[in-house]
Amino acid sequence: MNTVTPAPVDVVFPCLNERGALPWVLGRVPAGWRAIVVDNGSTDGSGELAAQLGATVVVEPRRGFGAAVHCGLQAATAPFVAICDADGSLDPAELPGLLALLTHDGADLALGSRRPDRGAWPLHARVANRALAALLRAGSGVGLSDLGPMRIARTDALRGLRLADRRSGYPLEMVLRAAEAGWHVVEQPVRYAPRVGRSKVTGTVRGTATAVYDMATLLADSRSRARSRARRRGHDAETRRSDDLTIAVVAKECLPGRVKTRLAPAFTPQEAADLASLSLRATLETVRSLPVRSRILYFDGSPAAATIPGFSHVPQPDGSLDERLAALCDAVDGPLLILGMDTPQFTRADLAPLLADWGCGVDGGAATGVAPADGAGVEPADAWFGAAEDGGFWALALAEPDGRLIRGVPMSRPDTGVRQLGRLRRAGLTVRELPTLRDVDTPEDAAAVAAQLPGTEFSAVVTRVLAATGAAR
Repeated sequence: MNTVTPAPVDVVFPCLNERGALPWVLGRVPAGWRAIVVDNGSTDGSGELAAQLGATVVVEPRRGFGAAVHCGLQAATAPFVAICDADGSLDPAELPGLLALLTHDGADLALGSRRPDRGAWPLHARVANRALAALLRAGSGVGLSDLGPMRIARTDALRGLRLADRRSGYPLEMVLRAAEAGWHVVEQPVRYAPRVGRSKVTGTVRGTATAVYDMATLLADSRSRARSRARRRGHDAETRRSDDLTIAVVAKECLPGRVKTRLAPAFTPQEAADLASLSLRATLETVRSLPVRSRILYFDGSPAAATIPGFSHVPQPDGSLDERLAALCDAVDGPLLILGMDTPQFTRADLAPLLADWGCGVDGGAATGVAPADGAGVEPADAWFGAAEDGGFWALALAEPDGRLIRGVPMSRPDTGVRQLGRLRRAGLTVRELPTLRDVDTPEDAAAVAAQLPGTEFSAVVTRVLAATGAAR
């Protein structure tokens, strides 16, 4: 049976009458990558030629750069999606260099900063681009020299930005939304050659003026949203109390072969499932003891297994872990603390700094039995982060939950915690940190955590299993 291996990158080419450039452009697409040509109303047969040249062709009848690119984004199926003009001014063969900035250097969005050949970039367009880049730096802190159309990002993360512009403002809106979400945005020089045919935007003063208007409007809207967030943050800092907090425990049904598989072979699948169940139970008991607004079991499994007194059951949607966590953030109104099920040793004391901070000292301390945070008068944090020893995180709290702060962060990697913490800080949030704890993933982890829980059923199970198998403690 033949299987089709998905392309690692889909390259979206917005196209309006680019027949003369398409053979060269499509011939420069890296091997194994898929070209998606979005026919945006061509009358010269561009769509038909692109199909003959092996590209996937989709049609977007609404005119506009944003409309065409967004149509291509919806058609993309690869993990990464790139955007490139179809007019021959940019070389798709340079895209792997931008991809490396994501896969090796930790970027979330990489742009090609155009280095023009003689005659490639009209003076009026270059001046306008420089002015917009300066406004972008001032308004968002993103230090770009160019708002060029060549760029690459993770497909699901880019969709998660929910871009709305369908005209010339789309490239700028992408950067603005990425900055607001705390993305790490970088650029790398790429060659910019004279295009084949006349540009619909930079080739005319009118086209450039329209693009500048669209982008300036987006910048103004972005500044307005920033001021609104600042006012709301100040209000929240004054009114936030620990009993406004929602705690969500992210868990899956503890079935043999489905949880804690890295405990094998020291633990049988059933023993691993039993240990996971004990870990989840300990986590839920600690959370149940906290006087917060609401408690959620964010569950992957059967509804019957998710019926836990004191907790609302919210089923996890399909998708990668970052997408599921982002969906949770988008669904909760008010401060949210997300906890995993793999740190049964965590206690109220581990959360004391967060509860005191968001409880505004006196009220929070009285309600939770924890001391006020050090430093009276210090503005409450926007986020709290609890790192795990394996490089992930066991706790993440957001005063204003927003899925864009998580969506696109690679999970279950040694650098997940670093990337997530960087995402929060690049979004301009004040982040404070909780104690670093050890997840239970391996037999060594289980032994170390069991030592912190003497006299518990968790410790007894670990001791019995490891003693029977002779596994190293």
